[in-house]
Amino acid sequence: MINNPEIILRPSTVDDLEFFFQFQLDEEAIHLAAFTPKNPADKSAYLMKYSKLLDEPTVNMRTIMFDNRIIGSISKFEIEGHAEITYWIDKSFWGKGVGTAALKSFLDIEKARPIFGRVAFDNYGSQRVLEKCGFVKIGKDKGFANARKAEIEEFIYRL
Repeated sequence: MINNPEIILRPSTVDDLEFFFQFQLDEEAIHLAAFTPKNPADKSAYLMKYSKLLDEPTVNMRTIMFDNRIIGSISKFEIEGHAEITYWIDKSFWGKGVGTAALKSFLDIEKARPIFGRVAFDNYGSQRVLEKCGFVKIGKDKGFANARKAEIEEFIYRL
């Protein structure tokens, strides 16, 4: 386990996007995230999208650091005026408490409430992270998951 004081969140920069892009290429991670771009390997599309989001005032994008190393990202964004949370952790740090520590720290910085999280029905690790941080499951939805090429159920959480 990694303790919260060792996790540092800092504002994301354009240079961080290369790391984030590499993290999201992992096939298992793509499967669990489910709701991904049609082609997650399209680097130019990825960089174009996230470069713009760095300057978007409704987005709060942070880089997760551990031991002076980039190990993930966490962001608040808005859809139709509703704040939502998203995060992506380097697979080599899964199961070590990084997601929970990062989300707890992020929620101290990001004050938008209510804030929602959406997670694929079978992404148990991410469900646990949200629940450990006080999010409550409030519903379900179905949507087309590019990573699975099928419509799947997702759970909706709120804090």
